Amino acid sequence: MAMSPSSSLAGPSNSASSASTSDLPMGSSSVFGSRMVRMTPPPTSKSDCKPVPGIKPPKKRRRLSLIKVADPDDVLKHYVSKVKKPPTEDCPICFEELCCSSGYEESKAISIVFKLEKCKHIFHKSCLAAMYSSGPKDGSLQCPTCKAIYGVKHGNQPPGSMDYHVIPFSLPGYRECDAIRIIYNIPPGTQGPEHPHPGKRYSARGFPRHCYIPNNDKGRKVLRLLITAWERRLLFTVGVSATTGESNTVTWNEIHHKTEFGSNLTGHGYPDPQYLDNVLMELASQGVKDDDL
Repeated sequence: MAMSPSSSLAGPSNSASSASTSDLPMGSSSVFGSRMVRMTPPPTSKSDCKPVPGIKPPKKRRRLSLIKVADPDDVLKHYVSKVKKPPTEDCPICFEELCCSSGYEESKAISIVFKLEKCKHIFHKSCLAAMYSSGPKDGSLQCPTCKAIYGVKHGNQPPGSMDYHVIPFSLPGYRECDAIRIIYNIPPGTQGPEHPHPGKRYSARGFPRHCYIPNNDKGRKVLRLLITAWERRLLFTVGVSATTGESNTVTWNEIHHKTEFGSNLTGHGYPDPQYLDNVLMELASQGVKDDDL
């Protein structure tokens, strides 16, 4: 039976944060006006933490090895067709006319122009190749105009760990079930070739980050897809913090998480009846869909 947390109970220190909450004091609760807000659940012993039904524990999950494809031509050939008569419009990547040379070519000769098969958007071949080479080189391509994904998209999330379990407390708006707690932990490190500044150190503020979803059918579906997104390195990236302005730091990567446990005064908690649907759409925009379940 799920228990509703009392704000008088002291919870464990939770350094988790999302864009608007990372500057809040760490701990179990914070004061907004005259109201005490619980930021973390009450203390939970290890024996009270249970596996998520139907989902393998993190330690038993098989680590996926990512396929690397260095040559852009080996990728583009699967997703494009050649345009014989390029239009006079600008290339959305280099902003030079498609009927002229690409901004990514030293030669002034007329560039080869490609059309993406699904979305039909048109680019210089060399612009698509440069875009692909600046990413994780995972064999996938994403249209910069409409965000259509070709292949299986991977990101540049730094190494770390993702843990998850059921805790015997319910979230506001989901009193009929207990909650799933997700814990992300990413240490500081050195940027790789897929990051903005290869060889430069990156910081990792506010880890471990604790996040919460309801332990119901839709919540467990979200968790399965979040696990896939984690394995594809899509949940975090290295960039500039929207909260502090710090550069070369680990940040969230456009898939929102609920980091506030007992209320939604910050916008990163519950109740929020649209959250599960919204995060499913955000996952889908990164190519993580029902087909991956």
